[in-house]
Amino acid sequence: MEFQEAVTRLRIPRTIRKGAVERHHMQTEKHKWNILFHRSSSSKQKTKPSEIPVEFLCPVSGTLMKDPVIVSSGHTFERACVQACNTLGFIPTLMDGTVPDFSTVIPNLALKSTILKWCTDYSLDPPNDKTTLNFFSAEKLVHAKILETQQQKPKHPKKNEDQDAGTGIDHLVTDLITHDTWSSDDSPLQLKSTPSSCYSSPSSSSADIRAFNLNPKDEEFVRKLKSPLVFEIEEGLISLRNTTRAREDDTRLQLCTSRLLSVLKPLIISRYTNIQVNSVACLVNLSLEKINKIKIVRSGILPLLIDVLKGGFPEAREHACGAIFSLALDDRNKIAIGVLGALSPLLHLLRSDESHRTRHDSGLALYHLSLVQSNITKLVKLGSVPILLDIVKSGRLGRWVLLILCNLALCPEGRDAMRDSGGVDFFVGLLKRRELKYESAQEICVSCFVWTESWGSEV
Repeated sequence: MEFQEAVTRLRIPRTIRKGAVERHHMQTEKHKWNILFHRSSSSKQKTKPSEIPVEFLCPVSGTLMKDPVIVSSGHTFERACVQACNTLGFIPTLMDGTVPDFSTVIPNLALKSTILKWCTDYSLDPPNDKTTLNFFSAEKLVHAKILETQQQKPKHPKKNEDQDAGTGIDHLVTDLITHDTWSSDDSPLQLKSTPSSCYSSPSSSSADIRAFNLNPKDEEFVRKLKSPLVFEIEEGLISLRNTTRAREDDTRLQLCTSRLLSVLKPLIISRYTNIQVNSVACLVNLSLEKINKIKIVRSGILPLLIDVLKGGFPEAREHACGAIFSLALDDRNKIAIGVLGALSPLLHLLRSDESHRTRHDSGLALYHLSLVQSNITKLVKLGSVPILLDIVKSGRLGRWVLLILCNLALCPEGRDAMRDSGGVDFFVGLLKRRELKYESAQEICVSCFVWTESWGSEV
C-alpha cells in the first residue's frame, strides 16, 4: 500500500507537467498562426481605389453596373437604363460622339464577374438593389436628361403661331440626329430617329439641313450610295473603295462618319454580288485606321458582317474575315465580337475549302479573339480543339492554329479538351518527327505541350 501511494504521488506531477507543456505548446502554435493569418490577410488587402474604372460605369447613369449588358453596337450599359431608353424612345450620345444601338441586348457575364472581383479585391460593397437604379428610377433619370436636352436646344425664331406646334418637334428631330456635330457636353442624349425623318419633314429649315451635312467629304458618296439605281450604287462603292485605299492623308478618318456607315449597312447584305463585295471591301479599308475600329463596331454593323460570313458571296466572305480580323485588333472590340456570334462562322471558314486569304484571315481573327477569356470558353464549347488539331495535322496554317491552341490551353476546359482529343501525344509526335519548319512553330508546340501536360498532372 505504501508503495502504491508513493507511485501515485509520483505520477500526478508528471501528468500535470505534461498537460501544462501541451497547453503551452498549443497556445504558442495558436499565437503563431494568428500572427501568420494576420499578416497574410493584411498583405492581400488593397488600398481603396481613388476612382472606379470607367468601363465599370454605366454611360447613362454613371454608376457601378450590377447587371451589365452588351447591345448590338458593342457598348455596355446597365440593363435598367437600356430598358428605360427603349421605353422612352431615346438613345444617348456617348462621350466619344457615337450612338449605341439598343436593338439587341446580351448579358455581359464577363464584365459582371470582373466587377464583383474588383469589389472583393478592394473590400468594397458590390452593386446591389440599393445602389443600382431600377427601371423606374432609370426612367426618371432618362426623362430628366431629355428635358435638360430640350432646354439646352437652341431656339428657332417663330414664323407664326400656327406653325409652332408642328415645327417644334421636327426641328428637334433634325437637330438631334446630327450627332457627329454635337459634343457630349452640349447633348447628353438624343431623340431616337432615322435620317429619313430629316428629309421627309417639310418644315425642316435649310439651316438644319446644312448642319446635317457639315462633313462635305462624304456627301458625294452618300448621295450615290442612296441612289435607287443599282449602277450608280456600284460606281459609288468602287469610287469609295479606291479613295479609302489612300494611306498618306486622313481620308479614312474623314469618311468614317456615322452617316456613311448607316448607308453602308443595307448594302453589306445586298443580293447584288458587286454591291456586297465592294461595300464590305470599303469597310475593310475604313477599319485599317485605328480610331475607326471602335466606331465601326459601335455603329451596329458587326451583326451584318457576321451574316456575310454565314451566307455571303465567296469574295464578300473573304473581305468580311479581313474586316473582323482588323476590328479584333482593338481590345475593346474582342468581347463584343465574340458575344455577337462571330466565333462559329470563323471556325467554319477556317476549316473550309475557301480561298487561302479567307482561311488565313479567319485564323488571324480567331487568334486575336482567343486572347480574351470569355472567347476561349466559347471556342472550347464549340468543339474547336479537335477541329484545330485536324487542321494542324493537314499542314494548313499550322503556326496560327498552334497559337490558338496555345491560348485555349490556358483554361481548364481547353486543357481537358486537349487531352481528350489526344493533343499531348500529337504535340510529342510533332516534336519527335521535326515536322515543323520554323523554330517559332516548334516553340509554340512546346508551349502547348507544357501547358496541357503540366496542368494536367496537377489536376
